[in-house]
Amino acid sequence: MPGNKVEENDGEALFAMAKRSASIDGPEPSQPSTGADGISNGVSDPSHTAQRLKQLASAVTQTTAGAAGEAQEHTQTHTTAQEHAQTHPTAQATARPANVLHERYPVSDLTLPDHHIDDVRSLKVVVIGAGLSGILAGILLPVKVPKLELTILEKNDDVGGTWLENIYPGVRCDIPSHVYQSTFTPYTQWSQQFAEGHEIRDYWQAQARKYDVYKYVKFGRRVNDTHWSDATGQWTITGVDRTTGAPFTETADFVLSAIGRFNDWRLPSYPGLSDYKGHLRHTSNWDPSFDPTGKRIAIIGNGASGIQVLPNVQPLAAHIDHYARSKTWIAGSWAGDERTFAPQWISEDQRRQFRDDPEVYLHFRKELEDKYWRRFKSTFRGSKDNEDMRARFIQIMRERLARKPELLHRLIPDFSPNCRRLTPGPGYLEALAQDNVTLIQDPIRRFTATGIETVTGDHRAVDAILCATGGAVDFVLPFRVRARGVDLVEAWRPISRERGETGPVDDATHYGWPYTYLGLAVPNVPNFLFIHGPHGAGPSGTVPHSVEIQLTYYAKLLRKVSSQGIKAMWPSRRAADDFVAYADAFFPTTVLTDNCSSWANGGKPGGRIHGIWPGSAGHVTLVRKEPRWEDWEYEYLHPSGNRLIGWFGNGWTRKEKDETEDMTAYLKLEGTVDLRELHEQWWE
Repeated sequence: MPGNKVEENDGEALFAMAKRSASIDGPEPSQPSTGADGISNGVSDPSHTAQRLKQLASAVTQTTAGAAGEAQEHTQTHTTAQEHAQTHPTAQATARPANVLHERYPVSDLTLPDHHIDDVRSLKVVVIGAGLSGILAGILLPVKVPKLELTILEKNDDVGGTWLENIYPGVRCDIPSHVYQSTFTPYTQWSQQFAEGHEIRDYWQAQARKYDVYKYVKFGRRVNDTHWSDATGQWTITGVDRTTGAPFTETADFVLSAIGRFNDWRLPSYPGLSDYKGHLRHTSNWDPSFDPTGKRIAIIGNGASGIQVLPNVQPLAAHIDHYARSKTWIAGSWAGDERTFAPQWISEDQRRQFRDDPEVYLHFRKELEDKYWRRFKSTFRGSKDNEDMRARFIQIMRERLARKPELLHRLIPDFSPNCRRLTPGPGYLEALAQDNVTLIQDPIRRFTATGIETVTGDHRAVDAILCATGGAVDFVLPFRVRARGVDLVEAWRPISRERGETGPVDDATHYGWPYTYLGLAVPNVPNFLFIHGPHGAGPSGTVPHSVEIQLTYYAKLLRKVSSQGIKAMWPSRRAADDFVAYADAFFPTTVLTDNCSSWANGGKPGGRIHGIWPGSAGHVTLVRKEPRWEDWEYEYLHPSGNRLIGWFGNGWTRKEKDETEDMTAYLKLEGTVDLRELHEQWWE
């Protein structure tokens, strides 16, 4: 009986079904009699039976019509006409009523909602951040999630993230340009094998323009707080417009954090920082007007930015004091692609060939990217690959320090390669060996008005201090996330010995580290997801591919929520605990747990590894191919709490009611069907 109206002729079909059902269900409680029309009634009292059948007919009419209105919460009870009839006198019915249910059929208290199973509700999704992850979210989510209402909040005045913000001398990608791009829009015209920062920024901004991502972005929005309401099933996001200073508010069904890993730069917290009168800058907040020529400069830090800044500033400066307390391995390259300090230009002929012959370019990309998938084996403790890597790096460092060989023993770490993120650093050691550079490994005690003093009492005056000290590596969010009594900023806050903490204060409100399920979400924090956050990617593979896989996973979550009447979802505590237990068992087999400080362990040797996936890139790709729905908990929109009614609707698909829709899209020309994907396209 399609539609909302029960026609008179439907009574014939209903009565016939009731008759057939009676013959299947077995004998009636009392001997049935035959009415004047020759139909067995199965009950005895004609007046009562007529009244009851009229009630049942009315009930089925209302149910089939899918009457609108919100059902109140209740406990479902079922009765049958037979049970009701047993409490009343019996008599013979004399007429066959129309539009009747069989008197023994259960009567439900649920009212069917008036929608089709393929109807989806719109979802408001807010993505925080418009770097690489935010741009890919703006490209992929709108095409993968029907009726998506997307907003991207970005604190800067353009997209690009770390490649927009970092403009210090020498900033460039330390993996090949042809690997650091989306899988679906390759760029054949990279000028260098290892692109400079501005070229990478231009590429990702071009993708944002090509796929119309800018229409989703609100610029100058610094988020300060996000708060979940169980009553509304939505997040409220508040912050400040950096241009006007005015507060802003957004609401969302889902929030996706895409703030990146190198977004929250910080000056070091040395005493006397504010006393220094010279030029003071963090490399992520570079002043393009600064001229190092002829100046005495202090560079603090030998992470990725410090290793890139030093060789670019050294030829110009009068003298450089390089404060580098930590030792680090200087690699030839990430995956055997040799680096040089001089630009490694891609020839015009090769760029032309890549442009004119897509198959040649695809083959080139596949061969190059394959190397990054296969570098995982060097991560394992005691492996031959790791030992060979150590020997190779020592030889590279010895050759590059030929002018000052005495520096070698001061720089070789006591931890294995890959404990910290590898830093190829072409030109770094050569610059360090120059006469106008002094390596200082004593800890800094304080800043003074004119320079820096170490714990040994040595004071060195400088004209400028460049802090290549990175940023927050603990993954604690730069804005509050509050839900169901949990504040993630507090829950993830590292354990503080200064506060007398030796372990988590309470395992429900203070984990002491970025506790998640698969690096995706946190138990009891509904509808809040992380893009390339904690445990975001493995130590192999490529960043763009990893982000694309994660966004595809989230699209599946969002489609489930929008189509199946789900109000909220979050991972179970047991599923998250199981993931943590696995990670704790896996990481000790790797060199990541050596005695080093890295962003993978929150900058604390011996700290729990949370910056890297516990497995290879291929491993995490398979894990995130399909959600394990049983690991998630759900709250439903329908007030009865019924898990299916908000999804099943009125029993129809909208598609089959539209004569213009193709109901047989699954029928295709023989030989064009790949059986591996037969009937698996979600959009069908």
